[in-house]
Formats: sequence, C-alpha cells, structure tokens
Amino acid sequence: MTLLELLDLLKHHLKLVVFLPIFFALAVGAYAYLFMANTYTASVSMYVLTPLAGDNNSLNTELSASQLLANDVATLIQSERVTADAAHSLGLDSLDGFNISVTSETTTRVITCSVTGTDPRAAADVANAIAASVSDVAQEVMDVQSVNVIDEAAVPAAPSGPNRPLYVAVGLMAGLFAAVAIVVLRDMLDTRVRPDELQDLLGVPVIGRIPLIKEGK
Repeated sequence: MTLLELLDLLKHHLKLVVFLPIFFALAVGAYAYLFMANTYTASVSMYVLTPLAGDNNSLNTELSASQLLANDVATLIQSERVTADAAHSLGLDSLDGFNISVTSETTTRVITCSVTGTDPRAAADVANAIAASVSDVAQEVMDVQSVNVIDEAAVPAAPSGPNRPLYVAVGLMAGLFAAVAIVVLRDMLDTRVRPDELQDLLGVPVIGRIPLIKEGK
C-alpha cells in the first residue's frame, strides 16, 4: 500500500481517525490529572574529601584516584546499608516509597543525590539523611576523610512530576497509531469487490454506477 492509498483510505474513515486519538488523549489525561499523585524532588550536593599524600609531582595521580573514589561513594549512596541507616534515622522501615538517583561527574568530586517522593518535606528529609549516612559509612569502609554537604536539600515548593501534558501527547499519538492500524486491518480483511476493481477483474470497462438508496429515503 502506497502513501497516497493510505491517505485516501484514512480519508474514508475520517471519523475514526479523529475520534480515537481524542478518546485516548482524554482517557489518559483524565487518569493523569485525577488519579496520579504529584511527585516532588529534593536534591543534596556533597563533596568527597579524600586525604592527599605525596609531593606535587604526584598531585594529578592523587586527584584522579580521589575522583574514582568519589564515583565509588556515588555507588555507595544507593547501597542497602546507606538507605537502611537513613531510613532508621528517620524512623522509617525502608525507603521503598522514594526514588533515589545519584549523579557524579568524572572531572569533579561533587556528588548530587536526588530523592523523589509524593511528600515534599519527606523527600528533603530523606535526601539529607542519606547524605549524613553515606558520610559515616564511607569513612568506615573506604579511604575517605569525609563527605561534606555543599547544599542541603530544601523542601521543594513545586511538584517535579508527573509530566501530565506529555502523557496526554503520548495518549494522542497512541490513539492515532491505533486508528491507522484499525483502518488498515479492516481494509485488509475486507474481501468485497470495489467499483474501481471491477474493470481489472472483469476486463471490461465500467460505463455507469447505480447508487444504493436506503429504504424510506
């Protein structure tokens, strides 16, 4: 099927092509706005302080090693021990209700930990508790002098998600794809002979057509 044939086919099923995307967008939008809770993200930035030894000639080597150590600390943040200690300090059983993400640049020793949850104050409290916990654990199990907090996590004033307009747009596109798939499938399953196919099938020209008149009209 060529593109022109597909466009002509969609033109004959214009109601379905218009209705289905709108229906999908409204359904997804209703779910996103009525049933999806707002989420809030709080971030805390930390600096990994490592002991430097040696003369000036070995400074670059020491810095590279400390950057690798900072990456290890970033991995440590999401470990079971750190999250369990943070949860315990807040009087929680676990941090299962929070999404924890960590970013660490390869050229610096600055680590950013972001915590997303449905309660803004709880998200900030968890982020700060994780920063305190990882500092204690890193000093205990790694060659780290300390993990200092640069900026404590503040209570977010506005939600960070969900991205409801994006959900509506995805629903609209999904409805459009579904409409196209239904139209194409119906056309493939339709075995009726169309007027424009008679000439090819019978080998004779079509000289006229008789319209179908419904009873009572």
